[in-house]
Amino acid sequence: MSHLLGAAVLLALAAPAADAAPDVTTPLPGTPASTATGTQTGTQTGAQSGTQSGAQTGTQPGARTSTGTAAPTGTRGAGQAQAGKTGAGEAGAGSTGAGRAGAGSTGTGKSGAVAPASVAAADTDQFDGWGFDTCVTPSLTTMRAWKSSKYRSIGVYYGGRGRGCPNQPELSKNWVSSVYGMGWKVLPVFVGSQSPCVAAEAKRKVTMGDDPVGEGTDEAQEAVEQARALGMVEGSPLYLDMEAYDQNDSDCAATTLSFIRSWDREVERLGYVSGFYSSADSGVAQLGAERRAGTSDLPSVMWFARWNDQPSVTGEPSLRSQDWSPHLRIHQYAGDVTEEHGGQELSIDRNRVDAPVARIAD
Repeated sequence: MSHLLGAAVLLALAAPAADAAPDVTTPLPGTPASTATGTQTGTQTGAQSGTQSGAQTGTQPGARTSTGTAAPTGTRGAGQAQAGKTGAGEAGAGSTGAGRAGAGSTGTGKSGAVAPASVAAADTDQFDGWGFDTCVTPSLTTMRAWKSSKYRSIGVYYGGRGRGCPNQPELSKNWVSSVYGMGWKVLPVFVGSQSPCVAAEAKRKVTMGDDPVGEGTDEAQEAVEQARALGMVEGSPLYLDMEAYDQNDSDCAATTLSFIRSWDREVERLGYVSGFYSSADSGVAQLGAERRAGTSDLPSVMWFARWNDQPSVTGEPSLRSQDWSPHLRIHQYAGDVTEEHGGQELSIDRNRVDAPVARIAD
């Protein structure tokens, strides 16, 4: 997501012709077992603080024509740029390479192609449609105005020491319940410690230390506690935002993977669904390779950033078709674009969503 470092809101509406997206939320069906094993390696493209490049102007199907600067393929969206530019979400400093993680990648186990039981069996809600995320949580007035848009899901940067927009004056339990009552679906994004070889200079002050396993566990507990405080109950997905990093650095990739797997185990143990956001050419590529290798304890839902302006949850080159499927993917297809709906303007990242969304307490 391009707004993963700040509270980002994903809004999804009707799906494109290629991916028909009914504006409904339904229980997530059980995911059939598969024999495929694939590792997703994902560098988060679009951390809230990142350098955005690659101007791109485009009209999205069913959306208002809007112009914005879109990051290159695999770069997270409209967030705070490193150079001080503010944008829609967390903008990555660019993805670094694709391929599998270095030899230092650790952990093998059950086939990664088999969806975790927690996702298949949990009382989880799934949304299929359009979404957006933005660095700072919009006001309720803006959320009401944007009901005139195609979006119906909002990605919220609700926690983590790595957020590009840590000041979220609008975000509260009341805000979450209010937007939910309006019909919005919420995608909770947690921007915690980043990879030791993170590309974005602004993120290097929040890298993980010498105990990635312990840190991953601690931050997973923090992520769950903060989600609960906002009224997001068990069965909700929590998306870990890992901005673009050098997955070809084997030692760094191994450390990063240890953190991700530890975070995944603890989030799932506490009754929530582990999700992951990163650049298609870094973090997502690494996890895709790990899944093919049969590595266990990988996140259950994949949110990949590839800014090709071609919204689709299928056909991602770094992932096999059977991995994180069905209903377990989000594609951030454009970032740092400006749209106006109902007289309210936002800088956002655009997403095509077919994945679990937060369950909100009554």
